[in-house]
Amino acid sequence: MSSSTNSQSVPDLLIQEIALQDARAAHPLFQSFTAALQQRFGDALDAVVLYGSCLHTTDLTEGITDFYVLVSDYRLAYADRLLASLNNWLPPNVFYLEISTATGVMRAKYAVISTMDFERGARCWFHPYIWARFSQPIRLLYARDEQIQKRVHYAQARAVLKFLSSTLPVLESGSSDLEIIWSSGLVLTYAAELRAERKERAQHLLQRDPEFYNLLTAAAVPALSPLLNLQADGRYHIGPVTPLKKLNTRIQWRLRRWQGRVLSILRLSKATITFRDCLDYAAWKIERHTGIKVEITPMLRRHPILWGYKIMWQLLRRGVLR
Repeated sequence: MSSSTNSQSVPDLLIQEIALQDARAAHPLFQSFTAALQQRFGDALDAVVLYGSCLHTTDLTEGITDFYVLVSDYRLAYADRLLASLNNWLPPNVFYLEISTATGVMRAKYAVISTMDFERGARCWFHPYIWARFSQPIRLLYARDEQIQKRVHYAQARAVLKFLSSTLPVLESGSSDLEIIWSSGLVLTYAAELRAERKERAQHLLQRDPEFYNLLTAAAVPALSPLLNLQADGRYHIGPVTPLKKLNTRIQWRLRRWQGRVLSILRLSKATITFRDCLDYAAWKIERHTGIKVEITPMLRRHPILWGYKIMWQLLRRGVLR
């Protein structure tokens, strides 16, 4: 299914590799979440996508699982007009879900976005919120039909191309390896989201699934040449860019960092409506990735938006967020 969008052709091989990766086996207990989400969204549900560190976990009762729920229409997905309006205004909406099993309670957070917004986010959003996540490994646990499945795969291919074309001009031209290319890009996207992630986190992601990144990068090369080419020795060659192009790319990433601060505040504010126990989850997430324990006082629990401002300011001062 080669086609041209935004002057960039999507290679058939890239889509095929993504389809194979998405179909890899996932823990069977994840289907309990899929069933619950099917019941929750009914005819509005287009797809259920599993992503994040939970792809490699063996104990599903430890930590929290991450899903993306793709819906056909926000108004069809919600009985509450406010939720539909919030989702349309600033996708995605984030919710919390618990499933009781024989081995214990499994916890998940799931982000709801329309299939059309998902496609736009992967293809042309300025901020990397969607295209950074979906250039990484996922499992497509459910798709309404073959057409939806193809749309998800194609959107992921667009995300890979967007990720690479947005980060390569920042790097030094010449011979490079997979780890430098992807870890540098991931660090840029973390900074754009104010994510409390150590730099080693990007390297860990690559080391955990190097075949995935190698297959997708090699398949993406035809659409990225001459910016990126595969050498005979298996390394990659980053083509030179003009000083103006390099400067423009650096400015774009600086703008994304400021945009990310605004979006993070808005999404945190919105999550206080949709995400039960969002404060406890955020505190757990920060401590897990940085080692910094965040205290949630009763006053701040009553005013979670103020909590968000305070914690982000504390993390900025400590240099955890930049």
